[in-house]
Amino acid sequence: MIDDVDPSPSGDLFLRTTALPRDTNAFGDIYGGWLMEKMDLAGTTLAEEIAEGRVVAAAVQGINFIRPVKTGSNVSVYCDVESIGKASIEINIEVWVSSPSQSPIPLKAADGRFYYVAIDSMGKTRRVPR
Repeated sequence: MIDDVDPSPSGDLFLRTTALPRDTNAFGDIYGGWLMEKMDLAGTTLAEEIAEGRVVAAAVQGINFIRPVKTGSNVSVYCDVESIGKASIEINIEVWVSSPSQSPIPLKAADGRFYYVAIDSMGKTRRVPR
């Protein structure tokens, strides 16, 4: 999934935010964990819509951090459903960043595949409605 050839994001926009100084390391780059949190938040939003209720993240496959994200960058997270199983939802997630002062053209900063499982109010696995 790592490349600079993608002309535009895959999927739909599910989260947009700004990278703030409190989320950086000593060099001014955003922590990878912060980016992963935003990816999970966006993926959970989509998975809950599909599952019509609660979901939990079950696995993450191959997050690729393609380029550093700087303070002040506009961070956009896009989600695209790869597959829907009996109780699971597989979502490809991409992070794109832009910055009026550094790079006004959005560039892919990260991508990965997240797996969610639908659960009931007791935390037990349940079917995803079809």
